Amino acid sequence: MRSPLIGITTYSRSEAGEFTLPATYVDAVQLAGGFPVLLPPVQADPTALLDTLDGLIFSGGGDIDPSAYGGEPHHTIYLVDEERDEFELALAKAALTANVPTLGICRGMQVISVASGATLITHVPDVYGESVTHRLDHPRRPVQHPAQVQPGSRLAQMLGTTHLTVVSWHHQAIKTLPDCWQTVAHAADGLIEALEHKHHPWLFTVQWHPELSPADPNHQRLFQSLVEAARAKP
Repeated sequence: MRSPLIGITTYSRSEAGEFTLPATYVDAVQLAGGFPVLLPPVQADPTALLDTLDGLIFSGGGDIDPSAYGGEPHHTIYLVDEERDEFELALAKAALTANVPTLGICRGMQVISVASGATLITHVPDVYGESVTHRLDHPRRPVQHPAQVQPGSRLAQMLGTTHLTVVSWHHQAIKTLPDCWQTVAHAADGLIEALEHKHHPWLFTVQWHPELSPADPNHQRLFQSLVEAARAKP
């Protein structure tokens, strides 16, 4: 039996004309038994990818253009890329109604949420203050903090715990959500850390970076569960 094909969205086109992705995403998928397939934002019809892929990961990266969710410009917004936004939002809209197991990570959580009608906080400290640090700013670097997963949720059952230390690297977050989503994890300041879709067979999003915790079995269960669901997909 072949390994499930897991598509992973790449970062934007660089000044050198290169599409890149941190190897940690690829490593996590391979360790879970999947075959990673990189998805640069160049396909004319991204929805056609869902006929080929067994699973899908929306990776992290730069900010979504605020115009996509009715937001306002902010001086902290960075690496906005129209090509990537258009590709990923179209792919996310298709994934919301497709029977393809899907995981959103950081920016990926925001992309999938915005595709479903959510709005974002453009800069977390403006709303939540600084009681919890969600990234280091100068230079931009990840940071760790605790997160609480809702007991009894599908995510808690998947991870095998309700208490996590997460690797966080973001300054934007979920503001409002349509009813199709269930919030299933929070940081200590109340910021939404994870969502599960109420109607999709397997659609979870996390604001943290599980691929940056390769030695933590709780985080790696996200990738293992995604690959298992992809293997079982009709």
